[in-house]
Amino acid sequence: MSVFGKYSSYYDLLYKDKDYSAEANFVYGLIERYKPGASSVLELGCGSGRHALEFAKKGLSIHGVDLSLEMLAEAENEKKRAPENLAAKLSFSQGDMRELDIDSHFDSVLSLFHVVSYLPTLADIKTAFLKVHEHLNPGGIFIFDVWYAPAVVSEQPTVRVKKMANSDIEVTRIAEPVWHPNECWVDVCYKVFIRDIKANVIEELDTEVHRMRYLSYPEIEILAELCGMEIVHSGEWMTEKKPGGDTWGVFFVLRKPE
Repeated sequence: MSVFGKYSSYYDLLYKDKDYSAEANFVYGLIERYKPGASSVLELGCGSGRHALEFAKKGLSIHGVDLSLEMLAEAENEKKRAPENLAAKLSFSQGDMRELDIDSHFDSVLSLFHVVSYLPTLADIKTAFLKVHEHLNPGGIFIFDVWYAPAVVSEQPTVRVKKMANSDIEVTRIAEPVWHPNECWVDVCYKVFIRDIKANVIEELDTEVHRMRYLSYPEIEILAELCGMEIVHSGEWMTEKKPGGDTWGVFFVLRKPE
């Protein structure tokens, strides 16, 4: 997860086409359905704070945790730019979701944008799930999304190129995957080129490797049970359709018993 530290300066540019408001509406709908009256949220892997701000607009108090100090700096800037009534609902801290120790409990824990898939082993994921359970109020829910195993195995990862620009820079990112089927993860090797538009100078960043652990429904079911939770809902991210062999992003809602 720490690899995102290097992305902090242009993260929002790369994902400017990401509809944070629509995603927050989708997740908020799940919260209302499975934890009516929820008021407090813990977001693991909060990044630049864009989701957190959207949840604050809905009246939720959000504490965001991220491993990257650079991303947290962006989140704090997001908070400073927010109106006072929204900023009062936002707080952030550095931490690893496997070592979480916050002196508070929450109605809902969120981990969006495949953050759970950045945990490379089932042991890591179990440790994180136990921490989530520890920080949830009774009856609280845990919402997260992952790379879905049937799609990864069926379609297999391919090279992808993404290019985004603003008035100052143009960013080109090449993602070259290396699939490790026995370990059930994909090493995504990112090569990033940043062009200063005015000076027409190109900088190539060091290659980064993002290890993504893909997961199946039975794995999540077993992990949830081992950690004192149960699956209450799952589906394709943003549509809730039944996942299949072409569904790369799947969300899960786990519940801690009352």
